[in-house]
Amino acid sequence: MSAPEAAVGRPDPTGRGARRRPSGAAADLRLLRSELALVLRRRRNVVMLGVLALLTALVGVGIRLASGGGGGTGGGPPLLATVTENGLFLAFASLTASLPVFLPLVVSVVAGESVAGEASSGTLRYLLLTPVDRTRLLAVKLLATVLYGALAVLTIALTGVLVGLVLFPVGDVVLLSGTTASYGEGLLRLAAVSAYAAAMLTTVAALGLLVSTLTEVPVAAMSATAIVVVLVQIMGQVPQLSWLHPWLFTDGWLRFADLLRDPVLLTGARDGLLLQAGWVVVLVAAAWARLTSKDVTS
Repeated sequence: MSAPEAAVGRPDPTGRGARRRPSGAAADLRLLRSELALVLRRRRNVVMLGVLALLTALVGVGIRLASGGGGGTGGGPPLLATVTENGLFLAFASLTASLPVFLPLVVSVVAGESVAGEASSGTLRYLLLTPVDRTRLLAVKLLATVLYGALAVLTIALTGVLVGLVLFPVGDVVLLSGTTASYGEGLLRLAAVSAYAAAMLTTVAALGLLVSTLTEVPVAAMSATAIVVVLVQIMGQVPQLSWLHPWLFTDGWLRFADLLRDPVLLTGARDGLLLQAGWVVVLVAAAWARLTSKDVTS
């Protein structure tokens, strides 16, 4: 982070602007806007969103070429046949493919840099010298990362819808239960699926925030966060650890399939959200304990 970036929208470390500094909710909103501006101004973060959109488009093009324009997939997986029958399913398929790998990766990059990046550039100390409470700073960092994750999910969903409209037929949606819903209802269900996927990434954001408070090297925090997510997913595939699977934060990531049934089954999604909430509380509490007791010298 450059010095000009750090200065935009941040409190005045000299205190000369104290009379003009807002307080309470206004100050929190100002700090959040500043943090979001920093996140979205970084070229790497913008490029990652572009890559997610490009990957989704490439998946659509690949399925279109594999189908040969004949409505089939040449014996491919059933999911591909579903996409060729209705372009809206390209968004669902892309979210399903991206949630285990690509989405956690981009969130790990942003979360890992959240605190470690400030410490590395020397701006963390100046932030904490001003009336920016460490708890509030932590909350703003977490919320900005969560919003970036939601933006990444939205990028995939919108790209999937647009590419699906161009390359494949659209119309009524055949749900997983075999019933048919209108295209408009399909879009509403896609919105619900996207919201659920974004909620699943909250744990990755909290994990990255914790790791970011443990080091002043942003790359190390990013890498460690991504590695932990991969290790947890590997553990979820080991049959001998089946007793542990319900407690892994990746266990409920793909339970949004229940939102594509009629009637909608909320039990799986509810359990997945509760699991994420529990992990977020634990990870954020650990990050708070670390940051509030940390002797910040840089």
